[in-house]
Amino acid sequence: MRVVRRACVVVALAALAVAGRAVAATPEVQLAQRYAPVLQLSTSDRGCEDAAPFVPVDVNVVLDNDEVVLRGPWDRTNVVTIAPTAQDLSRGLFDYHLDFPGDPLSPDCTYVTWQKRLDALGKPPTAYAHVATDPAHPGKLALQYWFFYVFNDFNNLHEGDWEMIQLNFDAADAAAALKTQPTEVGYSQHEGAERAEWGSSKLEKVDGTHPVVYPAAGSHANFFSSALFLGRSAAQGVGCDDTRGPNMQVSPSVADVPTTDYTSAYPWLDFQGRWGELQPAFYNGPTGPNMKQQWTEPITWTEIWRDRSYAVPTGGALGGTRATDFFCGAVATGSGVLTWIVRNPLPGVLTLVGVVLLLILAATRTQWSGSAALRLARRRTWGQLIASAWAMYRAHLVLFLEIGLLFVPVALLVTLLQYVLFHVLGFVPLVETLGEDNVTIAGLALSVGLLFMIVALAFVQAATAYAMQAIDRGEKVRALQAYRAALPNVPVLFGWVLLAALVVALLNLVIFAIPIAIWLIVRWSLLAQVIQLDDETRPGALRRSATLVRGHWWRVALFTLVVTGLGLILGPVIGGLMLLATSAAFNVVNLIAGIVYTATMPFVAIATTYLYYDLKTRAVLEARAPLPVGSLPAEV
Repeated sequence: MRVVRRACVVVALAALAVAGRAVAATPEVQLAQRYAPVLQLSTSDRGCEDAAPFVPVDVNVVLDNDEVVLRGPWDRTNVVTIAPTAQDLSRGLFDYHLDFPGDPLSPDCTYVTWQKRLDALGKPPTAYAHVATDPAHPGKLALQYWFFYVFNDFNNLHEGDWEMIQLNFDAADAAAALKTQPTEVGYSQHEGAERAEWGSSKLEKVDGTHPVVYPAAGSHANFFSSALFLGRSAAQGVGCDDTRGPNMQVSPSVADVPTTDYTSAYPWLDFQGRWGELQPAFYNGPTGPNMKQQWTEPITWTEIWRDRSYAVPTGGALGGTRATDFFCGAVATGSGVLTWIVRNPLPGVLTLVGVVLLLILAATRTQWSGSAALRLARRRTWGQLIASAWAMYRAHLVLFLEIGLLFVPVALLVTLLQYVLFHVLGFVPLVETLGEDNVTIAGLALSVGLLFMIVALAFVQAATAYAMQAIDRGEKVRALQAYRAALPNVPVLFGWVLLAALVVALLNLVIFAIPIAIWLIVRWSLLAQVIQLDDETRPGALRRSATLVRGHWWRVALFTLVVTGLGLILGPVIGGLMLLATSAAFNVVNLIAGIVYTATMPFVAIATTYLYYDLKTRAVLEARAPLPVGSLPAEV
């Protein structure tokens, strides 16, 4: 009988538990469980060994934690309490700060390591579900899921990060919402959000109800797909959000926030301070959900939602360096410099002042006037080299622009070749196995394009050198004539460029050999002019270029870096500025940047041809040496 009684008691308790769960499963809880999101988190290690991705954590893992400090709003050293609790935060504490272990302006792997320690506490990733109405929009209901990350590892580094998604219903309450479907969903992205209709093809769903979210690596901005997204405003985030794989799928545990008296269940939702360390400007920790407009006016907030985000195209319109690639790298580099200056204000300001003074000093220490564009074979200062190049370019603008147009068909050929390699021929299985974003695939595609663009640049340099020589003799020359004169040298140019590229690539495989590679690149930088203009045998082209550079390596290196560097980045810079200033499509911006590129490269060819003649003149005059070096004539 005892056994039977015990069995009855167990059954009764189980029945009561089931009944309790049934009672607890309010319409709000049922709604939150039905539409719980699925996250696709990037597993990028961000340079940290054995790194796990940042996941949305249960807030309780940072509260009552000895590694967390609550500080007052007066200064960064004032400590209110260590291991603050939810009850501590329930007092409001406007503009107080939670301070996590680490320095957000120099994070290294501190927060990644801390995330792993928090994971070890055993709390699952968590989404806080909040069902809310908006007094200004009766008959509408919002279902929100809030995610808290311990660190924002984006351009605006800061501790703590609150992100969310929101589903809208044409329903007055949760019970009514259970009988229908959402009308639309919005994903938070920095200071804005992106919308999608519930039936839209861009919205992925699991089991028909669970929206799939792609949080960007580091920034945790939420997107609808896996891609590289470019932002050019505060709402979009200035920079590039990367949601590309490999990804780790996470289905967060749903913590339901009661619609009434929610602070009894979650006292920390009364906190009016910041969930991260006190820092200037956008490096400051963020405020919590209760301080956001969407918490109390969720439907009104949807008025700022955008219809789309802008994915960076996977192929360049003109091959080579694209404006969008440059934009992503430039913003990341610029934000890194700004972060360093904020962290080290005095050294940062002094460094910027020093760079400006050095540029002014360099510009004033050279001679800019006194050298005409004609009579090529003469010595020139680097200022005169640039001034002469500009005079030659301006006087024969149409000719050199026509020569520069060669880059358009070459770039289109590169794009076609890359497409054939990876989508038509035998590389397809490799792409399917490794993914088109794999470093090996991307590196191979870039190498193919880069090699052809270098050969195209060498061909333009050879054609430009021929045209300048004809102009110097007083002859009329057309672009087609210059092409024909340089065309026989293309196989030789291609062979030598390929050899030089292979040597440099092999040296780059060994870190300590990289300086040797740089040294060789400078020594061989006049290869095109040597092949086109020198009377010596072609097999000695690399040696002849090295002979001209010998004794002037630093001068050639600095001049080539400035002139070629500016020529290469001017197009992407203009394209990047257009991305910020206009709403032009990326392909249009890349096309414009490529057109600028075709105009700048002939100027680079002109300037380096003047450099070739300068070095050749110096070599001839120094070989004769009838007079002291200081009194050598300026030209041959």
